[in-house]
Amino acid sequence: MVPSTISSDSLSGQFVLGNIESDKENERCTTVSTNSLQSLRVNHETIKHLRCPRCCGRLHGNDVELVCQSEACGFTFPVTVGIPILVDPEKSIFDLDTFKNHDPTFFRPISRWRSWLSSRIPDLTRNVAAEREYARFKELVCKGKNIANVLVVGGGVVGGGMECLLNDPIINLIESDAAIAPRTQLVCDAHDLPFASQSMDAVVVQAVLEHVVDPHRCVAEIHRVLKPHGLVYSDTPFMQQVHGRQFDFTRFTRLGHRRLFRHFEEVSSGITCGPAVALAWSLRYFLMSFSDSKRYRAVASGFARCAFWWLKSLDQFLCKQDASCDAASAFFFMGRKSEHPLDDRELLESYVGGQ
Repeated sequence: MVPSTISSDSLSGQFVLGNIESDKENERCTTVSTNSLQSLRVNHETIKHLRCPRCCGRLHGNDVELVCQSEACGFTFPVTVGIPILVDPEKSIFDLDTFKNHDPTFFRPISRWRSWLSSRIPDLTRNVAAEREYARFKELVCKGKNIANVLVVGGGVVGGGMECLLNDPIINLIESDAAIAPRTQLVCDAHDLPFASQSMDAVVVQAVLEHVVDPHRCVAEIHRVLKPHGLVYSDTPFMQQVHGRQFDFTRFTRLGHRRLFRHFEEVSSGITCGPAVALAWSLRYFLMSFSDSKRYRAVASGFARCAFWWLKSLDQFLCKQDASCDAASAFFFMGRKSEHPLDDRELLESYVGGQ
């Protein structure tokens, strides 16, 4: 998470040293023995695509550390509890000690009783599109492949609706995050993805781009690591309050989200959470605004969830109306990597709403 010094239009050859490797060369990209990496959470298929996030050099190592093989770099990346920490501390807002010490980043630890209580209170959010769109995403990704590398950016926990991707034998799901969480396979910063160019068949970035300093840089990195015509699925908020403390930066209208992915050809797009969810969130945060007391805010949040949970059911109807695009809580975009960016005039003509 660091501001980009490279234009989001610079999508080919600007973020990686050297040319794109062939499949045969990719198999040799990380020089390690299988036995020395048995404790890593990443599998062999993932390992052969890993690169140094500083210079995109090849990596050599074991289950304690990975070292860049470039003589000009030679940086050492630690491994903790089987998770490689592939972060460049000179360019990222995160440092290596944060992860080595298991200090919290985005996910804050909560007590067991609070987690138990929260799991029994109704949720205010309902994603009306995720299950349908992930099923389509899976079909497109797996078509004609023996194995499909699918990178999840922000995959420390399972995103809503993506359960269909978890156990498919064709899909090699690479779950990365800037936090050590239950499903984190490797830690990285989305601004400098530690993967070879054109190595991924698909990328999922769900409820993440609002939490990065420079979303345009992150999307440029997604474009770089995708194979030609590779698929991306993104889900980002529009009408939604701050929910990540200091790690919450940006919101996108439907057109703003589309322009963020202007270097992708659209497969589908639309609302994931509608105006009713946006209203429920607003009511919850309205009640929480009356005091800075953590105890009061916890009680107000719980009360709001119990009182307004039913509002989300209205989105099943509201999201069918074009006018809802002007007030939706969040949008999704699915697209294929393209070398022909969307023209801004075309973008304006694609407006859908009630105005």
